Amino acid sequence: MSSWYVLSIIALILMGTQRFLYKVSAERKCHTAWTTFSFMATVALLSSGAFALSGEGLGNRRDLILIAAVNSASFVIGTLTHIEALKHVPTSVAYPIIRLNMVAVILFSIFYFHDQISIYQLFGIGTAISVILILTREAEEHQELTRNIKRGLILVSISVVSGAVSSISSKFAAMYVNKLGFMALSYSMGMLFSLGMVSRLGGEEVKRGHKEAFLIGFAMGLINFVGFYLFLKALSMGPLSIIVSITGMHFVIAVFLSVLIYREKLNATRILGIGLTVLSVLLLRL
Repeated sequence: MSSWYVLSIIALILMGTQRFLYKVSAERKCHTAWTTFSFMATVALLSSGAFALSGEGLGNRRDLILIAAVNSASFVIGTLTHIEALKHVPTSVAYPIIRLNMVAVILFSIFYFHDQISIYQLFGIGTAISVILILTREAEEHQELTRNIKRGLILVSISVVSGAVSSISSKFAAMYVNKLGFMALSYSMGMLFSLGMVSRLGGEEVKRGHKEAFLIGFAMGLINFVGFYLFLKALSMGPLSIIVSITGMHFVIAVFLSVLIYREKLNATRILGIGLTVLSVLLLRL
């Protein structure tokens, strides 16, 4: 079994657990920007310390700054919109749609890195698109929540685009710059960006005390530090299209934990949507 495949599976489990904490933050009505700030600060400190201890050089600093800036902006925007979307859209609807950003990543990988696409991958892309249509239609059937659902779906759409950009920039980071140095710089930028969003993401429904936000963000950071580093290691050894397809299944873990802990209901339409998403991920690996 390839080492990059094993690393991808471990990253899948860790990323799924981290994404579930997004749901916890939303359910606890934590301030999204403070949660994200704590998350980014934790990873920035851990990766900076690890980089200092490694004794490695930064390499091409211009490329490092450019890739880190793109990755940081896209990842923070994706994280903020993801958490905010979960305040309006059920986990079983939001997560499958958000993870469809891998379709854009795979297409980019095929055309830019010249990955070979099979007939199974074509079916996988078609299946992935059908999920968007099915779950969007299901969400809009809740007439009493139409306004919030539509807002949530807009946030989900932004998260999809941001997530695709973040994954693609991560591949370039894995290939061309120091991984720990990249993580330290990217998450430091993300920390500052999320700090700038504090005043914009407040509201009456948000808790005034931020202790829980900081604790949840800290837990996210610990998990992400390991998971994202393993993801970068896998990307440095294996194909972007396949690795993203594997890690793209992490939403299943988040949905399972949400159903188990928050008793979210899985109706037939949502089960179908999740099942088709898993099927699309598996087809995209073939």
